[in-house]
Amino acid sequence: MTFLKNTSTYLIATLFIISIACNSAKEQPAENNKPRVIVTSDGEIDDECSLVRFLLYTNEWDVEGIITSSSQYHWQGHRWAGDDWLDPYLEAYSEVYPNLILHDPAYPSPAYLKSISLLGNVASKGEMDSITAGSQHIVKVLLDESDDRPVWLQAWGGTNTIARALRTIKDDHPEKMEYAANKMRFFFIWEQDSTYQAYIRPHWGKYNIPTIISDQFWAIAYQWDKIIPEDKIDYFKVDWMKSNILENHGPLCSLYQAYQGGEDNEGWSAGSPKQKGSFRSEGDSPAFLHNIPTGLRNMESPDFGGWGGRYTKVRENTWLDPVPLEGYQYPEGRWFTGTAWGRNYMRNTYPENQDQMNVYFKPLVRWMDVLQNDFAARADWCVKSYEDANHPPVVKLENALDLTAKPGEHIQLSAKETYDPDGDKISFNWWQYAEADTYAGHIEINDPENQEISFTVPADVAPGETIHVVCEVTDNGSPQLTRYQRVIIRTVK
Repeated sequence: MTFLKNTSTYLIATLFIISIACNSAKEQPAENNKPRVIVTSDGEIDDECSLVRFLLYTNEWDVEGIITSSSQYHWQGHRWAGDDWLDPYLEAYSEVYPNLILHDPAYPSPAYLKSISLLGNVASKGEMDSITAGSQHIVKVLLDESDDRPVWLQAWGGTNTIARALRTIKDDHPEKMEYAANKMRFFFIWEQDSTYQAYIRPHWGKYNIPTIISDQFWAIAYQWDKIIPEDKIDYFKVDWMKSNILENHGPLCSLYQAYQGGEDNEGWSAGSPKQKGSFRSEGDSPAFLHNIPTGLRNMESPDFGGWGGRYTKVRENTWLDPVPLEGYQYPEGRWFTGTAWGRNYMRNTYPENQDQMNVYFKPLVRWMDVLQNDFAARADWCVKSYEDANHPPVVKLENALDLTAKPGEHIQLSAKETYDPDGDKISFNWWQYAEADTYAGHIEINDPENQEISFTVPADVAPGETIHVVCEVTDNGSPQLTRYQRVIIRTVK
């Protein structure tokens, strides 16, 4: 099927999908377990790239807000993308929406996304004095007692609009601070202004709001060509990008801000793979990659690891990037371009000690080929029929996802109920996610490429230690797509 263009086709498709949705809704449980997300963004070039990918995954979440904020790099009058920078992307989304809902009726309507796309605090870097439409919208979502599900507040730029919203709650609704705090989850791409340290931590820190602050994102930011290894880097070069994203994939993907050649307009030097049309930067994407339900269960704890990286608890309820240096002392204050280990390594040390670099960025880099294939499939959803596109396998295990076992016990796991919605052939790979384990040793998995596997819990596992085993399933469609289920074994006496 070609891309749906005319109004009559749009209406027919929409009515058909609504019918399917209504019928299927009768079969679904009433509880909605979708992640809820609010994005704040400063509209930098890489935010624009991230937004294209984000919009193609909006079926996976309940999107509660897309709010323009500022940062230490961008604000009104200073390298500013404009108050209306979101508009062309939302308009392009509306054009591909009729085709997207052929693949999943859960995609939000264009009208809805436009209604929650608002202007936040943008007058200057770190400005949080003004009450804005964006900050008030965050207040409304957090104080809405009709929905107690967690809300992931993502800062692709500065945290100032989030800080303004929290200040409003503290000033006007102090009795609801604990309620709001219990709903919040933070994922920040650096601390791109001072408001987290100056306001949020001092006034809201007592609530231990789960907070991830990422520096690993630099692996897919402006210096990706120096970080991503040779076995994955072709997924970011011009030929792959043109074939899978930029060309013949509809108006939304055609807006993707690919590399222009020469010097990037953010000022980072070009590396040799950066030919015109190649990947530019999506430094903000880990914030929402973390929220894609892939089966890796990474939203349960930042140190589990997933498409958005893996993080270690540093203080209070704050999780930063695991630094591969024994005795490393994390800064007490901001984790950002001036202090974060990875950015400073790339600035001051690269190309020396690349083994350290590889370890540091591995929690994110390990998924790069899978992520790009998944992106390519979503781009296909913009223009192809369901039958002509690929969709990820559904991984189902016959055993529980949380098990207890004694040292020496024999464990059997089965994924026999796993299937592919397109009828594609699927392959299995079971592996130990050693970095996520609290057990420091190794397990020997029997027949890791089979649907069913077994292993023996090592004799030296201490009570309470955990072993993480991932069932990874990949189809043979085009592009190949991968999903997972993670089993966590906790040992007992």
